[in-house]
Amino acid sequence: YMLNIHIEQITHELTWRLRQQVLYPGRTMKDMAMSEDEDGIHYGAFVENKLVAIASTFRQGNDIQVRKVAVDPSLQHQGVGSRLLQYITDRARESGATRIWCNARKSATGFYLRAGFKPNGDAFTRNGIDYIIMDKPL
Repeated sequence: YMLNIHIEQITHELTWRLRQQVLYPGRTMKDMAMSEDEDGIHYGAFVENKLVAIASTFRQGNDIQVRKVAVDPSLQHQGVGSRLLQYITDRARESGATRIWCNARKSATGFYLRAGFKPNGDAFTRNGIDYIIMDKPL
């Protein structure tokens, strides 16, 4: 059974609920704002008009950084995040970017590996969460 997933650009404020629920459950909604949000392009995946996955992208030259990817826990492991990441990758390629990258949570490295990302650089820990830089040429 394939989910009917619709992906579109959204405002950064719309990302906050899933950011908080999935990535930072111990934090408050107002902690979810990032000063750089205004400079990003934010995407949402919708199933039956409900926002179920989010990601934010930030461009630096020919690089697109993907940040704050979150999928509603009830829909994880059903391809929603993969479809969203593929959509973002396609938009990045169309925009002339040559590389897409992220600071992947260690727990999410399999997700990025399946999407063709490779580890590139050192692992690091920030706020008690382990990350590794991963990227993919476009």
